[in-house]
Amino acid sequence: MWINPEDVLLASALWITERANPYFILQKRKGHGDGGGGLAGLLVGTMDVVLDSSARVAPYRILYQTPDSLVYWIIAHGTSRKEITEHWEWLEHNLLQTLSIFENENDITTFVKGKVQGIIAEYNKNQEFKEDDDTDKFKEAIAKFRKLFGMPEEEKLVNYYSCSYWKGKVPRQGWLYLSINHVCFYSYLLGKEAKLVVRWADITQLDKSATLLLPEVIRVSTRARHHLFSVFLNINETFQLAEQLANIAMRQLLDNKGFEQDRSLPKLKRKSPQKVSALKRDLDARAKSERYRALFRLPKDEKLDGHTDCTLWTPFNKRHILGQMFVSTNYICFNGKEETVCSLIIPLREVTIVEKADSSNVLPSPLSISTKNRMTFLFANLKDRDFLVQRISDFLQQTTSKIYLEREPTGSLTSSDDEVTSQLGSLLSCSPPRSSLGSDGERQFNLNDSSVPTATQALMTMYRRRSPEEFNPKLAKEFLKEQAWKNHLTEYGQGVCMYRTEKTKDLVLQGIPENMRGELWLLFSGAINEMVTHPGYYEDLVEKSMGQYNLATEEIERDLHRSLPEHPAFQNEMGIAALRRVLTAYAFRNPNIGYCQAMNIVTSVLLLYAKEEEAFWLLVALCERMLPDYYNTRVVGALVDQGVFEELAREYVPQLYDCMQDLGVISTISLSWFLTLFLSVMPFESAVVVVDCFFYEGIKVIFQLALSVLHANIHQLLGCKDDGEAMTVLGRYLDSVTNKDSTLPPIPHLHSLLTDNGEPHPEVDIFKLVRSSYEKFGSIRADVIEQMRFKQRLRVIQTIEDTTKRNVVRTIVTETPFGIDELEELFVLFKTEHLTSCYWGGGTNLSERHDPSLPYLEQYRINVEQFRGLFVLLFPWANEAHSDPLAARFFRLLDHNGDALINFREFISGLSVLCYGDLTDKLKILYKMHVLPDVSTDEPDSAFEATQYFFEDITPETSMGKWQDYSFCTSDYRHYLKIWNQDSKSNPESTKNLPKLNQGQFIELCKTLYSMFSEDLAEQELYHATATVTSLLLEMGEVGKMFCCPGPRSQDHEDRDRDREGCPPPDRPTADCSARSQEPSKTKQTAPLQDVRLEEDQSSPKEAGTLSSAAAMLTSDDETKDDTSVSSYSVLSAGSHELDDNKLQCEDIADDTVLVRSHGSLPHSTSIDKDWAITFEQFLASVLTEHALVQYFEKPVDMLARITNAKNMRKVGRTSLSFSDYEISLSA
Repeated sequence: MWINPEDVLLASALWITERANPYFILQKRKGHGDGGGGLAGLLVGTMDVVLDSSARVAPYRILYQTPDSLVYWIIAHGTSRKEITEHWEWLEHNLLQTLSIFENENDITTFVKGKVQGIIAEYNKNQEFKEDDDTDKFKEAIAKFRKLFGMPEEEKLVNYYSCSYWKGKVPRQGWLYLSINHVCFYSYLLGKEAKLVVRWADITQLDKSATLLLPEVIRVSTRARHHLFSVFLNINETFQLAEQLANIAMRQLLDNKGFEQDRSLPKLKRKSPQKVSALKRDLDARAKSERYRALFRLPKDEKLDGHTDCTLWTPFNKRHILGQMFVSTNYICFNGKEETVCSLIIPLREVTIVEKADSSNVLPSPLSISTKNRMTFLFANLKDRDFLVQRISDFLQQTTSKIYLEREPTGSLTSSDDEVTSQLGSLLSCSPPRSSLGSDGERQFNLNDSSVPTATQALMTMYRRRSPEEFNPKLAKEFLKEQAWKNHLTEYGQGVCMYRTEKTKDLVLQGIPENMRGELWLLFSGAINEMVTHPGYYEDLVEKSMGQYNLATEEIERDLHRSLPEHPAFQNEMGIAALRRVLTAYAFRNPNIGYCQAMNIVTSVLLLYAKEEEAFWLLVALCERMLPDYYNTRVVGALVDQGVFEELAREYVPQLYDCMQDLGVISTISLSWFLTLFLSVMPFESAVVVVDCFFYEGIKVIFQLALSVLHANIHQLLGCKDDGEAMTVLGRYLDSVTNKDSTLPPIPHLHSLLTDNGEPHPEVDIFKLVRSSYEKFGSIRADVIEQMRFKQRLRVIQTIEDTTKRNVVRTIVTETPFGIDELEELFVLFKTEHLTSCYWGGGTNLSERHDPSLPYLEQYRINVEQFRGLFVLLFPWANEAHSDPLAARFFRLLDHNGDALINFREFISGLSVLCYGDLTDKLKILYKMHVLPDVSTDEPDSAFEATQYFFEDITPETSMGKWQDYSFCTSDYRHYLKIWNQDSKSNPESTKNLPKLNQGQFIELCKTLYSMFSEDLAEQELYHATATVTSLLLEMGEVGKMFCCPGPRSQDHEDRDRDREGCPPPDRPTADCSARSQEPSKTKQTAPLQDVRLEEDQSSPKEAGTLSSAAAMLTSDDETKDDTSVSSYSVLSAGSHELDDNKLQCEDIADDTVLVRSHGSLPHSTSIDKDWAITFEQFLASVLTEHALVQYFEKPVDMLARITNAKNMRKVGRTSLSFSDYEISLSA
């Protein structure tokens, strides 16, 4: 390609001149091509790889030089000799003679540069060139990546790093390429080349470790082997990016969420010297946004715009606190440098004024932000205050427009900004009943049953039972707690904008008052933000979801009465109905989760302390942000945290870990503890204290508390002999955890009823237990937990994938002659083909082809395009040149339900017949493929629909297009297959039940046979045998036609036939008959094998009568010379002879030939004899007469060899990534 001229001082260094003239030089890089360039070429090639030289991608170049100058200019480079030669010839023909006119060398140089730049500009204009963010250096890396590993354009490179790969004890210096779906490595050292390609989806472990010899190593593990990479310039950046890409791959395996690049990122400066790609910046921005959302409990779609160091004035202690300000689309947040010192969240919907205050030595670059609840926040020491104010102003303008748009359809909910402010201000007013908010700002609705009242406030306020005494010590303590919280909110601020400090945490650990629990849960979890920004959402969801029935609603109904049945709030229809509405609404909102057991227990507790809508948004925060993937169909999140808990137990209670692992207790207890947040294993009044801490601190509280429980029972657990005894010890301990400050009446705990009648455990105070967990295990950090979660997520999801594979193989192994090892390898190939299409398949809907909720055998499904790839690699009848039509036919036969997708069972059923079936089964498959309606060719009459076996009356329809458009023609054969399947289930299929093959279908069958043999070793012998069989079958069809179509019939027979087909008498127009003959007759009863009556074409009756002896055959030129057994059906190669009127017609379709004998030159549309047909018995008997054909179809198939070949095969346009990773290939 032409490039902007760049000066070169040493033209001959490391380059070989191949052509030259007075002004231009064409050069090739040393070490490139067949010659290699000897030792110098090997050294240059090695240096190019190690130093990431662009010459590795473009080994040819053209230099410009004036005769008297020592400076050269590179004006073009090329990846191939053909490309560079085209440029060279253009220069010779268009530029060389013109340059001789100039007298001044400077003028020549200016002219050449201008000409080249003009060519580049014109090319960019014609190609609709779009300027992107990637630097020229990174574009070179993309070109290298695609060239080295055969990747298509859809595979996006994220970044590449210099490193060493360890193969055995020998390090190979090269480059590690990290793309969206693969990790690749390339090295070239003194003629030896090393390549590695691993899919992220196949990685089972990714960690950063240190050894005695190698201080920093990244280890990438798959099911097959481990790969070690070292000597990184920035190992932390590389590892973080690898983690992020592996996470994306796991997410795709888990819920089909592919990667979509964010195009809204700001443009990179053109002069930037960095090689950072737009994708890398996108992933970096995503990682920062994820940490930002997790830190401040913000909605999942919030994106961080930027952050800066600053100070915040805190009025409660009269200090300036050093920290960072974070600005995003809808929030301004602050976090102190020291943990728990102070954090702040300011929603932009609450902001009224943002102004720059006067700077001073004491308070440089201050910024004041005022909110609707009359709080003012003062930030200072801002480095770029003007830019920051402009960004906040832009976001504020967007927020104002959003509020205006939302108020239009829901004006009854929020009539004014003041009302919104008053609602938020009253959120923490601490008044026992919140009926004012419910009556003024919320619609009353009753969607379950007109006779059932709807809960408009927390169920606990409606069913609270006070003790007979008006005042007792517990109530006094509760009153003091309320006063402490009110004082704190007065001093530190109310609502979302409150200052969150260490004192706030201490108050939470002391217990939240009963009256304020639901409101503070909303605040600390961040659910209040989503609820306020989605007014009316819950009510609309309830209206849409109620009355809908599916698997989730059935499970919800089954578990409704198992949710806190001991609590009076759920012993009547009001509490049950509220629980039903919340669970059903969430299942409708998030069908990927739907409903999972344990959600009912958690939701019932939320309803006790919050109104329905608040409980719904708390459930959203719980399932989608605070406990990610906990409640999906495979409880992946809980299994991940179970693995994290095992790691923490090994680190913090090592003396107990081995014992617990031997007993298998950790895996048993952790699921019930984590899924229900201890609500199912602790007394209710104690467990809600755990929930208080969880909403404030997150999952680390659950880990701390679980470790404390194990630590408190360490001696008893070490003495346990089995898991039952250990579970009893832990059950007694948790049953004894009490909340002495609770004002609630004792609620019987069902878990305690399941334990034995042994001596009860001494009471344990819940507040002391929580304090102890913070003292002993409070050092656990949230970022460390996330690191552990990543490691465990890889393990858990790959374990689930392995379990799926084993279950599939176990289910299908009795149905097929394949062995277990073969089935496992075939399943990996099948799944890989599905995943590859997900990577590079464009805009296909992934959820249609992968649904984890389906049975194991049906989870992964492939379409016809993917099947074609596997057909070429695995099926014995495939060959590269003619596989497409046969693959399409085979796919349609396997697609039993006609949804244009096949699952693994259907795939294996077809492959089993071709590999291990007997001769009759194989020929039956081949025969069936051609009975179905054809979609494999553009010729309108090359094939006809199935015979009377499927429908009572069928009229032919033209083909709908090539097999690639198969998904649009599914309905053509869907009904045929359904009827065929139903019939075959009730009656075992026999050869006599198969429908007849008409002449059009027979022609396609012959074409298929010839295409199957085109690359066989015994090709000529098979062609001769096929010609003999074809001749025999043609004669059989002619003889059979005599019995099906006897001579002239009486007028009575004609009238009877006319009546049966619904045609008018002869005196009526025939057009009416033609139109009506296309409709299936509902009353005609005919034999299953009767020929289908076909609508006459536009040809004359005389021409149609000449078609009684039409035939079709295919062969090669060599066969024509040798074969004398079928001389009456002369076969000619396509286009090699001209036909006389009495010879065969030649129809050229692709590379094959279809020849039809006739008595005259007829149009192609009338070349099919509609009365001609053969049966499967005739086809089978004819094939058995030829030993070459019998030997071909009975030839044994080495399936393991085909599988191995499929793993290593490189397909056209891309690498066949059909297994976890390639062996390192070394070539001299």
